[in-house]
Amino acid sequence: MRRVSWTRNIFIGAAFLTLIVGLGLGQLVFQKSAAAQAGNTVQAPRFEVDPFWPKPLPNQWVLGSTIGVNVDAQDNVWILHRGDAVDNNLKAAAVNPPVGTCCVPAPAVIQFDKAGNFKQAWGGPGYPNLGYEWLEGQHGIRIDPKGNVWLGSNDNMDSRVLKLSQQGKLLLQLGTKGLPDSGSLDQKNLGRPTNSWVDVAANEVYVSDGYGNRRVIVFDADTGAFKRLWGAYGNKPDDAKWTYNPAAPPPQQFGNPVHCVVIAKDGLVYVCDRSVDRLQVFQKNGTFVKEKFIAPKTQRSGAVWDIALSRDPNETYLYVADGVNERVYVLNRDTLEVLTSFGSGGRHPGQFYGVHNLATDSAGNLYTTETYNGARVQKFVFRGVGAVPRQDQNFGPGSAQGTPWPAGVPR
Repeated sequence: MRRVSWTRNIFIGAAFLTLIVGLGLGQLVFQKSAAAQAGNTVQAPRFEVDPFWPKPLPNQWVLGSTIGVNVDAQDNVWILHRGDAVDNNLKAAAVNPPVGTCCVPAPAVIQFDKAGNFKQAWGGPGYPNLGYEWLEGQHGIRIDPKGNVWLGSNDNMDSRVLKLSQQGKLLLQLGTKGLPDSGSLDQKNLGRPTNSWVDVAANEVYVSDGYGNRRVIVFDADTGAFKRLWGAYGNKPDDAKWTYNPAAPPPQQFGNPVHCVVIAKDGLVYVCDRSVDRLQVFQKNGTFVKEKFIAPKTQRSGAVWDIALSRDPNETYLYVADGVNERVYVLNRDTLEVLTSFGSGGRHPGQFYGVHNLATDSAGNLYTTETYNGARVQKFVFRGVGAVPRQDQNFGPGSAQGTPWPAGVPR
């Protein structure tokens, strides 16, 4: 009996030891797995596409290349599109005589409320009773804190920025129609500007200028008086022609186009150097602060198309549109680290075809517009900050998150 009991105790002890070792190894494996999983995720804003925003337009209206979006102080969403870019098959009712009943290009500027209801529309070639000559090749829309509407034009012979009321009344014109690119040192005329931003405290408007010139230029927002200008790295800009080479040292001048200018509440100025795949950061006086290259092997139109700021008090994040790789990047604004990305190429909700502009509302929701035949505006609902897949820093195929489909809805 004693011998059996002693043998049994050996077996029990061995089994217990095996269990302890197994649990230890299991815990180690679990810890390593958790660490690996944590290494592939990051805390960042999360979004889901709202496939039902906005609601359909009235009057058989359709959109062409949609090349501007902004949100006003009441969370109304404004877009700018090119009606002359509507496909012929979608404007049969607009020709004279009509060849069908569908459809008609909408006026150029459209306002929606935050629920996606149509509020008003005006502008565009031939739009009646404006009292001034409409823009050719309109590009970019900005609603300043006073409610004024700023539009740009990147047409070869119409390098203007217009300041308008919310009903389309002309308040100020910058630049001149009918002139070729003015040159990046011209203090009066523009060179195919792309967008603008108004610093209300200083009463100054910053213009990203543009497809012809290669600079940021600043004017008085009421009188249009010239204030200052600068090029990449704060250099004196020039208009020398060159082609971006990702393998070469960073170019010391902006590429073509300078595609956006955005100012954070702390006074930092962010500029889209689209074709060079970078954003540059400046002080308001043009002093260079830092830069970030994003998907730096991207050719053709480049990877940095537009920038929007998150709406938390510190504006912690930057959102960057990439209309070649068809995604939106989320960056830490302080470090400029690319945290994650979402979106994919395509025409379904949450996908992109030439994602061109970005804007955020007071709730943190993100709005995008698409140029070319994308021709639409989309809303991405902010779902808070949480764990999302980390962006591959080699910027390989596909975004980190793919299409941000609504949770619980089958794909």
